[in-house]
This record gives sequence, structure tokens and C-alpha cells, in this order.
Amino acid sequence: MIVKDSADGIDVCLSCFNGGCLDQTRHHALTHVLKSSHQFTLNVQRKTKSVPSPQRIHDEEPPAKMTKLEIVEENEEDKYEHVTHVKCWACDSQNGAVVPDALSDPKIKSLVDGVMQSLSSARQSEVKAWEEEITPCEHTLTIEQFASGHIPASGLAHCNACDLKENLWLCLTCGSLGCGRQQFGGLSGNGHGLAHYEASGHSVSVKLGTITPEGGADIYCYVCNDAKEDPDLATHLASFGINVQTLKKTEKSMTELQIEQNLMYDFSLTGDDGKALEPVFGPGLTGLANLGNSCYMASVLQTVYSLPSFQTRYHQQAANHAEKCPVSLPADCVECQMHKVADGLLSGRYSHPAHSSADRLQHPSPTPVFQTGVKPTSFKALIGKGHQEFATMRQQDAEEFFTHLITVLRRDGQKYKERSEQDPTAVFSYAAEHRLQCTSCKKVRYRTDVMDVVSVTVPANEKGKDEDGKCLYKDVKLTDCVQNLLGSEGLDYACPSCATNVVAVKQMKFASFPEVLVIHAKRFQLVNWVPTKLDIPVILPEDDTLVLSDQHIGTGLKESETELPDDAAATSTLPEFNQAAMAQLEGMGFPTVRCQKALLATGNSDAEAAMEWLFAHMEDPDIDLPIQPTSPASGGVSEPDPEQVAMLSDMGFTSAQAKKALRETSGNAERAVEWLFNHPEDTGEEAAPAAAAASAISTPTIPGTREIPTRYRLIAFISHKGPSVHSGHYVAHIKKDGVDGGQWVLFNDEKVVKADAESVKDLKKLAYLYFFVRV
Repeated sequence: MIVKDSADGIDVCLSCFNGGCLDQTRHHALTHVLKSSHQFTLNVQRKTKSVPSPQRIHDEEPPAKMTKLEIVEENEEDKYEHVTHVKCWACDSQNGAVVPDALSDPKIKSLVDGVMQSLSSARQSEVKAWEEEITPCEHTLTIEQFASGHIPASGLAHCNACDLKENLWLCLTCGSLGCGRQQFGGLSGNGHGLAHYEASGHSVSVKLGTITPEGGADIYCYVCNDAKEDPDLATHLASFGINVQTLKKTEKSMTELQIEQNLMYDFSLTGDDGKALEPVFGPGLTGLANLGNSCYMASVLQTVYSLPSFQTRYHQQAANHAEKCPVSLPADCVECQMHKVADGLLSGRYSHPAHSSADRLQHPSPTPVFQTGVKPTSFKALIGKGHQEFATMRQQDAEEFFTHLITVLRRDGQKYKERSEQDPTAVFSYAAEHRLQCTSCKKVRYRTDVMDVVSVTVPANEKGKDEDGKCLYKDVKLTDCVQNLLGSEGLDYACPSCATNVVAVKQMKFASFPEVLVIHAKRFQLVNWVPTKLDIPVILPEDDTLVLSDQHIGTGLKESETELPDDAAATSTLPEFNQAAMAQLEGMGFPTVRCQKALLATGNSDAEAAMEWLFAHMEDPDIDLPIQPTSPASGGVSEPDPEQVAMLSDMGFTSAQAKKALRETSGNAERAVEWLFNHPEDTGEEAAPAAAAASAISTPTIPGTREIPTRYRLIAFISHKGPSVHSGHYVAHIKKDGVDGGQWVLFNDEKVVKADAESVKDLKKLAYLYFFVRV
């Protein structure tokens, strides 16, 4: 439940706890009463309490010492006061009549108390998202120590392999001293602690400067690759002559460094002249409050709702959906939630300064006053429902969320056919043409895949280091990244025409171009076995205009080319599918490969049973992968264990990559992990000899256009600040034609400001997702 500070408040149904507004133009509370026949609601009005004076804030006690990574919970009772009334809609069918003395009934009072307590519990779940509890692991609990001499006193100790005296890590097994990794916390270091672990296998170390008399310290386990706790640290240190009672903390802990990083992961809100950037307000300029590591979601939502297709579908056409919605509760309806977010972002109703003008006069501040932002809590809960990552409150990848959002919207459109007539996600779709040619017989095979994102590799060519020791990289042109994607490469292939193992050449080109071109710059690469973001400058074309021409588009099978025959494995083992059921399923918009899998799973006879199977397995990681049956030609190698595939997928690899790694290592999961780390550029395509033929599935319709040349103009980009996808901060820059005739606007959670021109120029080079509109 979200309470907005309107004069009428909101009404919460005391039967199903649905919240609805009392606005005369939207009347969601009345709509719910009419649809559900639930007669009693709780009206909740929230009023902001007076702000403490500057003197009171100054006199408050200093904050308690940090013991874990967290933010302080903002207590609803401290910030707001609530006025509640029980209402009966049977007594007044238009506005609901207040029931006097309703709270004297114990049952009603219990319901009301439960509703009000839900406010604080929702806030607690947000706070929990920021916390990071450090726990022991099997390696810290089973440390085996070897005899060793005493460690020199603080200030005299230095790394065994260099002269560094700070950022020192003591091996709790043998007492070796090694400096930490340089990239952590911005401290100097040559990674000799990690080198010692790689040479000795001693996995647990403690950071010397962080040991406290209470026995606290930074403990790191290299096997777990994470911070851990050692319950017997004092005893383990005593074997090296270290008495924790006499020590004093001299360096920042990893928790403190990480809190500092998180606090600094905020894109600059000042221009090059040092002045604060100007907040903007109005329709299409509403911020989204951070729900706890939800900036990835906010940046994607701001971007897609800046597109006309989303504005038309979910805002302009939203008037009568609430009355006609077949889902009983809006919290369970994707369409309702998309309309709700559209209203919040595009109406301008919630885009106003966080404090009233009277408050600002009473407590003037030189800093700008931003918005409070709308909270898409129920949207996030529904969109992430059932997903092992997006259902959590952890930081996620913006590109992965973008593709997940598209999947959810299309699945909802397929479930309710009346909603699929105008699919707003269709603007992202294009077709990719994959060409495979045998170098021996010269025969070819073409495959067309429908896709939504163009993922390009960003080459990392070092050109030196800055004064802080951070790697600097040479500039890369975006056009070169796209061109490299369309290059050719060789792969091992069992040619069905030659009947021999040969080297085939595969190449990808566009079969069509989308209306909105989304380019994903793959900046996250493995460094020291850790996914790390590399700040490689990507140079955009002049005037932010990208042109795709005949060199980018494929031609299909030419008259002079001979097509490769189907692989024996695929043709001999795939059954004859029920043609009537296939036609019915494909007519509903399901891809061919999904229809085939559904029929295989349900007896290959009933289209209705297959459709139910499809709705239940939309989120399967291999739902769109080709059917690859066991065959004699492939040596009897069957599909990899789904549990092993899921385990590798949890580590951040795609299902295709996981399956190829398991095939390459005969199903050995540990070796598969090593293989994946050693082949970071391998996408897993053409993983098995039969893959090309099995995936040669005809596409009913090819989305997009084949018009050449096709010109695109940059209208938005999403940036990430931080070294890893698991931490840091996402923001969106969007070109708003209605702001000063055409102005870049920065959407940084609830902060919405006019972007500084020079900052935009620099940030475009380091963006993670680029959105181009065809012009």
C-alpha cells in the first residue's frame, strides 16, 4: 500500500486490502467497490509532520558506529501523522459514508491496525535490501594454522613481495603478509595477497589495519571470493603474537569503504561551473523513488515511457481499463501496473518539489529541492514475481531487466488477446540473419532469429594508467563495434553434405532494422575471475546519428548458392508435429520452437493443453533454444543436465553458454566453470553439430524494415557508475523535446534535472545501453 499526501487520502478495502484513490476523474476506489461488491474501506490520510529545526539537528547525538552495511530506516511515525476513518459504501454509493465509532468493534480495530502496520513492514523490506550481513564460511571455521614467527608491530610490517605498508593482508594459515588488490576501495596494492593464495591455496586472510580490541576485523575468503567472519579470530591471531586487546583500528574496513562507494555512486548534480543543476517538473518529468537497489529498474522505465508506443498504449488509452480489467486485483494485473506507472510518470500529477513553499521559507536551503518520486512497489513485485533475481531486492543488470520486461509484457499480451493488438514492445524487434558456410563443399545454410537488443563487444585496448593507477583504454567507435558484430568467424562443424568434420564460417547480418534500435555495450568483462566493468570510451557518430546501410543487411539465399541439407540427427529423431495444433498455436503468435516443445511435452495432439504448458514455462531459460535430440553423429552426447545449466546460469552466464561449456567438458560442472572463464567471448551459438539445422526454423513474419539506408537518432542512454554489475548506480539521460526546445534531462531516481551539456558529452562515451529512434 502506498499513501499519497492528497487531501482525500486513499481508501483501503477491508476485505481484500486493495488501495484506491478518491479522485473524481479516476475514481479507483469507487471502481473497486462496484466490481468487487466489497462495502467497507479504511480511509487513510497522511500529513507531514513539521521538520526539525537546524539547531535541533545540530544537537543530535553522533551516529552509532557502523557494524554492517545498511541505511537507517525512516520511521513512518517520525515523519507522518495519519488520520483514519472506516467508511461504508452501501450507505453512500458514490463517496462512502464515515461509520462513527467503528473502531470500538475489536474485529474492525484489528483489521485497521493490520493495515497501518503494513506501512512500516513495507519500509522495512526496502531497508533490508541495502543490508549486507557478513557470516562465517566453512573455510573460516576450519582454518589449519602452521607454526610461524611473530608479526612485526604496526607501521613496521610490509608486504613480503613489495614495500607497501598499508592495505596488508595476513594469511591466517601461515602468517604470510601480502598487499591487497589495487582496485578495491581505491587503495594502492599489487595483489600479492591474492598471488599467495594462488600459490599456496591458503584461502583466509585478515586485513591488519582493521583489527579492533573487540576482535573485529576484515576477513576475506579467496575461495568464496567474499568477505567472511572468523568467530575465533582472537585465537588465530594469538598464534602470530598478536593480542587484539592492545590493537587500534588504523584503516577503513571494507564495510566503510563500500558504504563510501555507495554514497559516492551518485552522478554529478552540478555543472562544470560548479552550480547545481536545475530541477525540472511537469508531465514526463517525474522521478522514481529508489526501493532499495532499484535504480536499474527506474532507468529502464524512464526510458521506455519516453517512447511514443508506450505513452500511447499505457497512458493515452488507459481511461477505461480499470472498469473492464478481468483480473480481480490491480496488484495482480500487468496491464494495470503498466497503466499505473504511466500515470505516475507522464501525468505530471506527482512532479512537484518535495516540500511546500512555506517549508522552504521557514528553512531556506542553497541546494535545489527535488521530488519525492513515485514508488512503483506493486509494479516491481508483480514484474519480478517468480524470477529468481528480479524478485529480490539486490542490484541487477539494466539490460537483463529490459529484456525481462519485454518478455513479461509479451507474455501478458499473448494471454489476453485483446491486449496484443497494439504491442508497444514491437518497436524493438528486428531480425538477425545467420549464415553458415562449409569451407569444403561451399554449401550454405541461413537462419533468421527475431531479437530486441543488439549486443556489441567493446574491445579493451589499454593505453596506460592514470595517476591513481587505474587502467586507461583507447577510444572505440560505435560503428566499429557494430561492424565487428557482423564479421565472420570459423567454427568446428560436422557437415551433413560432406559427412566429415570441417571448419565452417558463420556470419551475422541484419535481416531487418527495428523502429527503436537498442545497443547494449558489453562493458562487463572478467578480470581476475571477477566480472568487472571496464570504462572504455565509445565514440558515437556525428550528431548522434547512426546510419545502417546495405553493408549491414543480409540478402538471404542467392541463386548461385546451394543450401546445405538438413542434419541427419535433426530429421531422423524429431517427430511429425500435429499440423492443426501447430497452426493454431503459431496463429496466436507463439514462436515455432516453443510450439514444438509444448506439443512434445503434452502428447503432440491438443493445442489447448500445449498452450497451458506454454504459459507455465514462459520463464524456462531454454524455452527459445533449438531442440537438439541425441544422435549417433554427435557421439551419443545428450542435452546437459538442466540443474547444471541452471547453476551456471545463476553465475551470470547465458543458458547457451552454460550448455556449450558442459558439452565441451563432458558434463563436468567444475571444468565447465573454468572453460567459461577461459572463453568469455563465446556466446554459445552453434554449440553442437546439429545446432544450425535444428534451429533453422522459419519465422512467420519478420519485424522491422529492410529500407536502406536507415537513419537513427540517439534519444536516450542508460549509464552505470561503479566497478561491478552487483554494485554501483544506474541513471538515464533522455532527450526531451518539450524542455527548452530540446534538452537532455538526467533521471537519477527521484532527482530529475536539466543535464549539463559537457557531462552528457562525456557520459555518452561510457553508456551501457543506447536507444536510437529511426528517423
